[in-house]
Amino acid sequence: MQRVVITGMGIYSCLGRSLDEVRDSLFLGRSGIILDPVRKEMGFRSGLTAALPLPELKGELPRSQRVYMPQPAQYAYCATRDALKAAGIDQDWLDSHEVGLLYGNDSTADAVYKSISKIVEKKDTMLCGSGAIFQSMNSTVTMNLGVIFHLKGINLTVSGACASGSHAIGLGALLIQNGLQDIVVCGGAQEVNPAATGSFDGISAFSVREDNPSAASRPFDRDRDGLVPGGGAATVILESYESAVRRGAPIIAEVLGYGFSSNGDHISSPNVDGPSRSLEMAIRRSGIDIREIGYINAHATSTLVGDANEARALYRVFGDQRTEVTSTKSQTGHEMWMAGASEVIYSILMMKNDFIAGNLNFNHPDEASEKLLIPAERVSKHFDTFLSNSFGFGGTNSTLVIRNV
Repeated sequence: MQRVVITGMGIYSCLGRSLDEVRDSLFLGRSGIILDPVRKEMGFRSGLTAALPLPELKGELPRSQRVYMPQPAQYAYCATRDALKAAGIDQDWLDSHEVGLLYGNDSTADAVYKSISKIVEKKDTMLCGSGAIFQSMNSTVTMNLGVIFHLKGINLTVSGACASGSHAIGLGALLIQNGLQDIVVCGGAQEVNPAATGSFDGISAFSVREDNPSAASRPFDRDRDGLVPGGGAATVILESYESAVRRGAPIIAEVLGYGFSSNGDHISSPNVDGPSRSLEMAIRRSGIDIREIGYINAHATSTLVGDANEARALYRVFGDQRTEVTSTKSQTGHEMWMAGASEVIYSILMMKNDFIAGNLNFNHPDEASEKLLIPAERVSKHFDTFLSNSFGFGGTNSTLVIRNV
């Protein structure tokens, strides 16, 4: 089996648009969450959201390309551009080699809404514009990235709800381990607009702690009242160890294990058994002693049932082992389809800089979270291996174990 390493990272996040900015935000405990008055005017129960402007791509990409790119594709372009540069891969290299693409995405709601609204208003489908169909398809991110960067390997959108980005990395690792690709661009993207989150608001999924936005996302805390929507994009370049050495590429970390499972249960309410099996599989496939894991980046989104059952699953697997557990969603909100990829990057940045960002707003544990070691403040710690959980609607679970190199 081929070893799988990470040779480049790029991110477009509410915590920053560069790795250095994101690292500093994690270190300082900065929140990227705001109250959006537009959502309140639209009738949203909660106006909370992550702050994330659209990138300015005019002058960088031609209009003929930009017309095909909805929000998530724009975010993903920025993250992928930066990741490829960090990996030392230029366009000439991409043009002459087979590079794959697996990217997590599970909605293009804003593009669909705008197209249908124009048809209803104007009674003329021709007014949707030539780019509407490509913006509206769920595979818009991989379509756009594949064309822009002339990628010639596998080209596939991974649609696994809030585990999409994590599954993309796990599946990319499997392809490389089995010799089917040398390099795969992996990641996840999430649009940040009212159309993407209105239905979530309609089922009271969001926190309504609007008087203090930075205190609204409260993973594992007894007084949590719902998640906060976030988004952006995160890209990692996965590469076989042999290819990375051959290229003289920077080797950042190694993907040791990928675990997955399905709850086979309720469509939105998670259980304990499914996540436990995903954790166990990732640890087993990593081939390491569980005591080597020095940090756990939890999925915990600030929902009552979800956080409690993840805490129970973690305790079932790790027992009384005192490994720090935090959810970076306390700073970012829930980045949904992006989260599994962005949280790998957040964890790597912490691992490389010997700290664990505090689980913000964790003031009072509940009966499930009190069994875990959840620091509310930043911890100075050197660790070389971490585990990252991502779970999604429909009961899809993904767990990654990653080691420093």
